[in-house]
Amino acid sequence: MQKKLLGAKQEQILTEWDLEKDCLRGCEVWQFDQRETIITQGGLFDRLLIVLAGKAKVCTLADNGKNLVLAYYISDGIIGDMEFAMNKDEAATTMVALSNFQCIALPILPNETYLRQNTLFLNQMAKGLAEKLLLSSENFLSAAFYPGKQRLCGYILQSAYKNFFTDNLTDVAATIGMSYRHMFRLLNDLITDGILLKVAGGYEIIQPVQLKQLANGYLS
Repeated sequence: MQKKLLGAKQEQILTEWDLEKDCLRGCEVWQFDQRETIITQGGLFDRLLIVLAGKAKVCTLADNGKNLVLAYYISDGIIGDMEFAMNKDEAATTMVALSNFQCIALPILPNETYLRQNTLFLNQMAKGLAEKLLLSSENFLSAAFYPGKQRLCGYILQSAYKNFFTDNLTDVAATIGMSYRHMFRLLNDLITDGILLKVAGGYEIIQPVQLKQLANGYLS
């Protein structure tokens, strides 16, 4: 992770969240590399992170305590809003960058009074929490009821960034509810069919329209 001071562009983002820079203390810009862990479930989490660029996946630990199970993806909004709303400084989820990821890190403790008294900001945060709940519910239904190939295509489509898919395949298999061997076989079928291309570091989506049709169950 790299850190730097806020610039004019980041200050403008704060105003879009009804936050005044002069009323805030200790804000920084944080930059994460692809596949870098942004937060870890159970770890200390004492900041709100306002997403500036990139995409990340938000996961919870599976029953085995090792694999990560997808909750939702995030490419905008605020990270840490659930912990803030519940007055907790322990991360409820694990978040991993799917691309280079940039955000504004806003320390909670020195800014808490201002944040909790800012009704406009709290309303925006509440709207984001509701959207995350909806996304998490949709991902649960997908994992529970859709055929394996459809679940895999949906996962690839949602997690891809700029038509590039890169993820821990063991986590992928656990998230979509199938064995690693079966998931890998389906992945190779997508390559054989010319929908994906294996490249260094991941998979390039060659036919996004067809992949979307498979994810929506229009093709088999």
